[in-house]
Amino acid sequence: MGKTIVPDKYESVLSIYDTQSAIGILKRKFEDDLGKALNLKRVSAPLFVDPKTGLNDNLNGVEHPVSFMIPATGVEAEVVHSLAKWKRMALYRYDFYEGKGLYTDMNAIRRDEIPDNLHSVYVDQWDWEKVISPDDRDEKTLRRTVKAIVGAICDTHEFIKKRFPQLTKSLNRNVFFISSEELLRSYPDKTPKERENLITKKYGTVFVSQIGKILSDGTKHDGRAPDYDDWELNGDILFYNEVLGCSFEVSSMGIRVNADSLDRQLTAAGCDERRKLQYHRMLLENILPQTIGGGIGQSRLCMLLLEKAHIGEVQSSIWDEETITVCEKGNIKLL
Repeated sequence: MGKTIVPDKYESVLSIYDTQSAIGILKRKFEDDLGKALNLKRVSAPLFVDPKTGLNDNLNGVEHPVSFMIPATGVEAEVVHSLAKWKRMALYRYDFYEGKGLYTDMNAIRRDEIPDNLHSVYVDQWDWEKVISPDDRDEKTLRRTVKAIVGAICDTHEFIKKRFPQLTKSLNRNVFFISSEELLRSYPDKTPKERENLITKKYGTVFVSQIGKILSDGTKHDGRAPDYDDWELNGDILFYNEVLGCSFEVSSMGIRVNADSLDRQLTAAGCDERRKLQYHRMLLENILPQTIGGGIGQSRLCMLLLEKAHIGEVQSSIWDEETITVCEKGNIKLL
């Protein structure tokens, strides 16, 4: 089980009642701000998919999806881990054009997640995806999109603070960009998480790019599935969380693979068998559009902006007895 951090003399800024009100306001406001910032249209999305399509997110490749049989169809369906692949297929099927995208309210179950202050087996996020031209598959497009998302987060934060003036946290709109290799060189004797803590404490708002590729020391900064993000053109949006005193990931995102990068990454990850799946065949045959996309954690964002110490303060889930006991003693009120 994960280790629960209890800040010294912690007390929630908002009551449980006000927290519920703030969550509703925050989510509605951010959806509007994100949609305007990236030119996105809201669509409906599945809770489960047929694994034969290859549309489920394999995350780091070791997690087990929750599955169940649907007797009427004879399909052993999988509850989604995320909608990273489904969104790209939806853009193709729904005839979205360049410069236009979609976002959806995604709910998932990740049964192998180790719960702690930041993690739960229940995952809720805004999954978004946008069509771009092949010429826009570059770092300039990636950085411009990151800045737009951070701007939407900061706009929502300022709005929430006006509604609930007892909130005092500040966010830095200016994003510091650094690659995972550059971060390794800056802190060669630290773990990836320690590097993130140090860089976000220094700059406040950071985008660590090129997640999933092998670094010069033979390790990875973090794992990424080989069949959605291009490992050269992706990354994580991080904020420094003063309540917990650590780096805080709000979004994983990136420019998606094209046929060439998918071909390389499938081989590098030892996942060549996926080439037979429908989704992967369509990518390798250049049928699906070129896109950029990502996920933005809903509970994560609420936790950050509402100055909470535990994700269980902004979402309902199931926790182990040790977590429940530690939170009760630390004045952390789990929903």
